[in-house]
Formats: sequence, C-alpha cells, structure tokens
Amino acid sequence: MKLRWSPTSPYVRKVMMVAIECGLESAIEKQTTNAWAPDTDLPTDNPLGKVPALVLEDGTTLFDSPVIAEYLDTLHDGPRLFPPTGPARWAALRQQALADGICDAAILRRLEAQRPDGEKSPNWMERQRRAVTRTLDVLEAEAAGLGDTPTIGTLAVLVALGYLDFRFGHEDWREGRPALARWFESMSARDSYRRTEPPPA
Repeated sequence: MKLRWSPTSPYVRKVMMVAIECGLESAIEKQTTNAWAPDTDLPTDNPLGKVPALVLEDGTTLFDSPVIAEYLDTLHDGPRLFPPTGPARWAALRQQALADGICDAAILRRLEAQRPDGEKSPNWMERQRRAVTRTLDVLEAEAAGLGDTPTIGTLAVLVALGYLDFRFGHEDWREGRPALARWFESMSARDSYRRTEPPPA
C-alpha cells in the first residue's frame, strides 16, 4: 500500500498512528506529498487534492482519514480500534468527529492568518478559535470517559491536542482543563504517538 503523506498533517498522523497500533506500519510505503505544490500529481490519486490518500495494491484509492483508518483496522487480528456496534462504536466515532473538527477549525484559522494583510478576516479566525475552545471544553467534561484503551476516538483526540501544541503552542489549551491535560499526559506516552511527532514548527 502507498500512502500519500505529509509529516505535518494531523490527518496523516492519525492514519500512521492507526497503522502502528495495528502492526501495519511496514506494509505502508510513505510517499511524501506537498498538496499545495502547483505541479503536484496528488489529484491523480485523490481528486480532492488532499492528504492522506491510501493507494491499495489493486489501484483503488481510499480517502479521507476516517475511511483509511477504518480500512486499516480490518487488516489485523488484534483488538479493534473501531468498536463493531452499539454505544461504544458511536462514542468512538463521536470522539473522532470532535477531534477532526478541532483540526479542521485550527487549520482554517491558520490558513486565514497566512492571507495578505487586508484580505484576512478576524471574524472568521475568531469563529474557528471559538469552535476549538467549545470542543475542548466538551472534552474536558468528558475526559473521565476517554479511558486508556486506544480507539479511533481517543487516537484522534490525541492527534488534535498534539496539533494544537504544534501550531498554536502559544495558546495553552491545558489552562482550565486539568482532567483533559492529565489524560493527554498519560496517553501521549504511547509509542504510536511518540513515533509520529511532526518536525519542529
């Protein structure tokens, strides 16, 4: 399998953490891809022009990260990261949605901040900041239920919090969220998290 890959993408990081947790890292060939390069061939694998995209042996391409992660979770015999049915599954998927939403909002805010002066929208950036803040507060309230067993939900939350540290380290998300901070401190010691850290910002 070939993964269109970027070392700073939180969605790629989530996929690689899943691959490590599932024992599949050696089965994936990482192809470094700059989705923003004018001459990128990424659209030949993903018409949306986004990473990650996973190219299978038969030429089929899977995207985006939730789809790729669930596919990888079918390729091993260990405990499933995606619970098969019932309340546990919906809880994990909900956590993944919250975490991916944090990443979505943080990336939109960062891209807006990079626009030329006069074209930036402070209101748009503030909207994204508030979305992240609200979601962090929900995760703080629910931190006791995150637990220490990896699921796609808890891995996604780890990735999202790590991305905030990576891109918005000057805004300490831990302030006022002691339960979430304690959970993150414990779970971020996992091998899959440590081995997928992005390069220094």
